[in-house]
Amino acid sequence: MNRRNFLGLALAALAAPVFARNTKKSNAPRVLRFHHLHTDETLRVLYRVGDHYQRDALKQLNRLLRDHHTGESITMDPKLFDLLYDIQTTAGHPYATFEIFSGYRSPQTNAKLRRTSRRVAKRSLHMSGKAVDIRLRGCSNKTLRKVALDLGQGGVGYYPRSSFIHVDTGPVRSWRA
Repeated sequence: MNRRNFLGLALAALAAPVFARNTKKSNAPRVLRFHHLHTDETLRVLYRVGDHYQRDALKQLNRLLRDHHTGESITMDPKLFDLLYDIQTTAGHPYATFEIFSGYRSPQTNAKLRRTSRRVAKRSLHMSGKAVDIRLRGCSNKTLRKVALDLGQGGVGYYPRSSFIHVDTGPVRSWRA
């Protein structure tokens, strides 16, 4: 074995434990904090441990993110909470509170909002529990948008005049309103 092959094997052997450590799934608990701006409700919730979503926590999140116009709720996409967790940790604000503008929207509420604003999608992912409009305390919306875009885990809308961003678990796309 020549020197180059030996060094390559030695480096690979040294790097293997590091690579294995980085690809190992974390069993760390995932906690999110929220303040709903329309209902003034707050929630701090441990929603996932390892690969296991916490059923009672998901129920609390479904209730918090209900349509604040009608009181209706549905089962929100748990991947949406993973996206929010990834956004806050990537942004460097792992203990910050998300301010909620809108979570679930009933078809009736969505239709009503469409009549007053051209910025509301006819087939909004809010109606299927896959979208949320947010701010993150301590993080600019510009930074929040960039982090969400860089993650590439769904749609990202930027609403600078309304001071929030939209994130969803649909196809990767972006827009500015």
